[in-house]
Amino acid sequence: MARTIVVTGASAGIGRAVAERFLAEGWNVALIARRGRMLEKLALGQANALALACDVTDAKAVDAAFAETAARFGRIDALFNNAGISRPAGLIDEIPLADWTDTVAVNLTGMFLCARAAFRQMRAQDPIGGRIINNGSVSAQAPRPGSVAYTATKHAVTGLTKTLALDGRPFSIACGQIDIGNARTELAEKIGQGVPQADGSIRAEPMMDVGDVATAVLNMANLPLSANVLSMTIMATNMPLAGRG
Repeated sequence: MARTIVVTGASAGIGRAVAERFLAEGWNVALIARRGRMLEKLALGQANALALACDVTDAKAVDAAFAETAARFGRIDALFNNAGISRPAGLIDEIPLADWTDTVAVNLTGMFLCARAAFRQMRAQDPIGGRIINNGSVSAQAPRPGSVAYTATKHAVTGLTKTLALDGRPFSIACGQIDIGNARTELAEKIGQGVPQADGSIRAEPMMDVGDVATAVLNMANLPLSANVLSMTIMATNMPLAGRG
C-alpha cells in the first residue's frame, strides 16, 4: 500500500520540488497551498495527487484539508511542514507591525496548525504513528542582516520540532527538522546574484539544486519510525554559513 504525505507550500519552490519527487516515488501526495490553480496543474493526471487549496493560518481550513486527505488515502504517514513567507529586510524599528504579524502567522502558527492536524490523525490511525518534517531554515542557526521576523520564527520552529519529537514518542510519531541553505528557487534566486553580508558588503553566494533538498526530505521520510533525524542541515557546500562574518 502506498504511503501518504502532506506537503504544505506545494505550489512552488522547495514544496513543489518535494511534492514532485514524492509523486515520482509512488507516494500519495496531498498538495496544500493558497494557489489552488497551481496545485491543480501539478496534480493533473496523477491519481496519487490530491490538490487542496488551503491557507495554513486558517485552523478550520487546515483541519478540513487533513481530514479530506485521510478520507481519500486512508491515513497520513508523513507531513512536510514547509509553507512559509519572508518579508522585506529591515532593522527592527523599520519593520511594519503587519510584516511581523504576517510572518508569525504563516511561519509559526501555520506550522503549529498543520502539525496539530497531522499529530491528531497519526495518533488516531491504525497502525498508529507517522512522521512530521518541519522546514526550519539555516536562519534557525544564524541570521541574515535585517531578518528579525523571519529568523525569530525559524528559531521557534526548532522549539516546536523538539517538543513534538518528545511528545510523539508514546504514539510512534517522529518529528525532525531540515534547515535548508541556498537552494535555487525563484524566491531565493537573488542570493546567487548578491545579498548583504554580516560585514556590510554585498556578495553573491553559491547555490545548490533544489532537487537535492527533495532527496534529503525523501531520505528522512523513508526511515522506519524507530529512527529519526532530529535535525538536518543541507546547504550549498561553499556558502558562508559555516564561517565567521
